[in-house]
Amino acid sequence: QVQLVESGGGLVQAGGSLRLSCAASGSIYSINVMAWYRQVPGNQRELVARITRGGSINYADSVKGRFTISRDDARNTVYLQMNSLRPDDTAVYYCNTEVILWRTLTNENYWGQGTQVTVSS
Repeated sequence: QVQLVESGGGLVQAGGSLRLSCAASGSIYSINVMAWYRQVPGNQRELVARITRGGSINYADSVKGRFTISRDDARNTVYLQMNSLRPDDTAVYYCNTEVILWRTLTNENYWGQGTQVTVSS
């Protein structure tokens, strides 16, 4: 019912920047929360940043001051601007949204397919 398409991952040197995008489409009435998580093999998926419809933002301590999350509600898209990247930022990054569906007006949670970010030293 809802599809998330992520883009923007890749290989970058330490100190560089990348911008991730995640576009949601489908039976969307509204999107309450949009967030980015990341996961390294063998570790749990961790929250990187989240933004609510009202504009409230939270960041993981490890990315504060380096990453910026934003959203474009007209395009149902969330962005993650990542600056001053470090090798320990290397992970698969996943988009996550809490969506209210048109037909049912229920709140559902969706994940993107993930995009690899690799930071070389």
